[in-house]
Amino acid sequence: MGGGASSRIPAILNECLPEGIRVVVRTYDFNPEKGREQILSWMDELSPELVIGESLGAIQAIRVRGVKHLLVSPSLGAPARMYALGFLTLIPGMSWLCSHIWKRREGDRQEMTFNFSTLRLYRAHGRDALANSPAAGSTDSFFAFFGTRDHYRRNGVVSLRLWKKYFGKDSYRLYKGTHFMEEEYVLTLLKDAIVSTVG
Repeated sequence: MGGGASSRIPAILNECLPEGIRVVVRTYDFNPEKGREQILSWMDELSPELVIGESLGAIQAIRVRGVKHLLVSPSLGAPARMYALGFLTLIPGMSWLCSHIWKRREGDRQEMTFNFSTLRLYRAHGRDALANSPAAGSTDSFFAFFGTRDHYRRNGVVSLRLWKKYFGKDSYRLYKGTHFMEEEYVLTLLKDAIVSTVG
């Protein structure tokens, strides 16, 4: 949420990955269906071997079928929260408040529009992602990293229980960090996973 081409993790990866592995990052629409259309268009253009998603972006990544997936702090509980937030935005001033709380950062970042018509789409967005899980019969490859100090795990936005239910108990690794994977883990865990996944 609020990420994009100017995000920190892709910048680190572009500097540390071996030659021959290219990281492509683009900023997509906050509306999950418009964003999905953009992502599918880029998939046709780029034909990547691997899709990486972080936090709420992991939901879009999981929806991409037929590729390998690496996920950082996948927020499987977020779509239901976003859907519920949609009803709150019907209260005068709530859309402004949400935009104030989740301010867009500088650079090429996702512009977030907190309104009912956009947020109501998130419940189906989350369901479609889980429909591409091994529990639902997907044969895609999934692996995730979860921080032991991820504050979003307390409120269920990030849920290890949900992850294990849909993606399996052997498809993740914990690291001693926060929701926003620290550089040391990007340079070791995530980088190594990318290299071993794309070979």
